Amino acid sequence: MLIKITRSTLSKSLNLQLRCFSQAAAAILPDDPSAPLTYLDGLPRPDPRYDETILATPRASSGTRVSVKERKAGRVPSIVFEQEDGQHGGNKRLISVQTNQIRKLVGHIGRSFFVSRLFDLEVRSEFGSGDLIEKVRVLPRKVHLHSGTDAPLNVTFLRAPPEALLKIDVPLVFRGDDVSPGLRKGGYLNTIKRTVKFLCPADIVPPYIDVDLSELDVEQKILAGDLKVHPALKLLRSKDEPVCKIAGGRVSDQKKSK
Repeated sequence: MLIKITRSTLSKSLNLQLRCFSQAAAAILPDDPSAPLTYLDGLPRPDPRYDETILATPRASSGTRVSVKERKAGRVPSIVFEQEDGQHGGNKRLISVQTNQIRKLVGHIGRSFFVSRLFDLEVRSEFGSGDLIEKVRVLPRKVHLHSGTDAPLNVTFLRAPPEALLKIDVPLVFRGDDVSPGLRKGGYLNTIKRTVKFLCPADIVPPYIDVDLSELDVEQKILAGDLKVHPALKLLRSKDEPVCKIAGGRVSDQKKSK
């Protein structure tokens, strides 16, 4: 989902949110509401290896027959929603993208990572043509894959201008399992959430969120509010919602630790 909002409104919202952060965290946000936000050192940022422009051509009509024809021709029927009313299926542009390109991107970075990353989208009259119709930054909102072959069947894109706020299910990457006290005692990782929904300014959409397990012991858990993210991101779930937990453990090990 994409929400249209002005920089001044964003600034007011972020200032309210930052009351629970330190003064040092608050200083991260620019004084000028029109200034772009930037990624912070120590937090994940998009891997430049996957910076790729998605190529597209306009599509005149929709429907089952048209979609089947597009797929047979090596194209994926897709839609780009306009900023103003994207969340309600409003103004839109029908396009087709290349099957091989979408399949490669989803295969390389993973489905959940594909739909939490921004791309440039070029719409041309024909693939490989010099006639550029439009170039826009987009968020792949949904990608539907074939259940048997994983071939992309359709993709939905949302426009992502700098002033946009995007509701994104950000993937979680669990690290430190090799030194986790609870896992070393024989416990097991109960993964409760693989993504967590945040409201993200378009300029600083995180490719993923690191979840540190290195100090987690048996019966301890990490909550959504414990996740380390840019202070401009707003959690859209309860901060007390559990993300993961170290469960179990050998009885003998638990007795020794007492």
